[in-house]
Amino acid sequence: MRYVIMANGKGSRWNNYEGIPKHLISIGGETLLQRTTRLVHSFDSQAEVIITSRNPDCVAEGARRYEPLRSQREIDRFCVELIQDGVCFLYGDAYYSEQTIRQVVEASVEDMLFFGNPQTIVAVKVGSGQCMLEHLRDIDELIQQGVIADAKGWQLYHHLLGMPLEGRQIAEKFVVLEDKTTDFNRPEDYEQFVGDLRREGTKS
Repeated sequence: MRYVIMANGKGSRWNNYEGIPKHLISIGGETLLQRTTRLVHSFDSQAEVIITSRNPDCVAEGARRYEPLRSQREIDRFCVELIQDGVCFLYGDAYYSEQTIRQVVEASVEDMLFFGNPQTIVAVKVGSGQCMLEHLRDIDELIQQGVIADAKGWQLYHHLLGMPLEGRQIAEKFVVLEDKTTDFNRPEDYEQFVGDLRREGTKS
């Protein structure tokens, strides 16, 4: 199985907080990229892990860095050149629990399966690379035609199910996560998460 950790976003809402890209946030002594890579290997010892980024600092032991051919738009984070049958896209700005990575690794999928909660998508597991490529091609055409300005994981999910592209509605082919797994878009997200960890540590 190939796991692609997407660390090639622009991070405009993060705004280089604390002088680092959000993918290099350190929690518990390791960066988000290091944690995700470690957890993937702990549940899939044969995993091929790829970090997509043009930043030479976005590395982790057990993964190789790859510079995407395209990175102008949000949807380009799903590097089409890396898509194959049996690939999973993980978000580089996400803190994953062990339970979530286990769920992702062990889940069976025919076409595409999404993981997240009503606010965010944190993983897309692909059984059929051709299926994903077809949906990305259709979305690309909509962008070129000016129907939509850009697209993210939610638009890909909705397109797969034939739903309106706007919004964040959940139906089938979506695993709802109910643990600490979350992503960091803004500094406030990170500060709240770290604050919650400290409070929990104080109580224990």
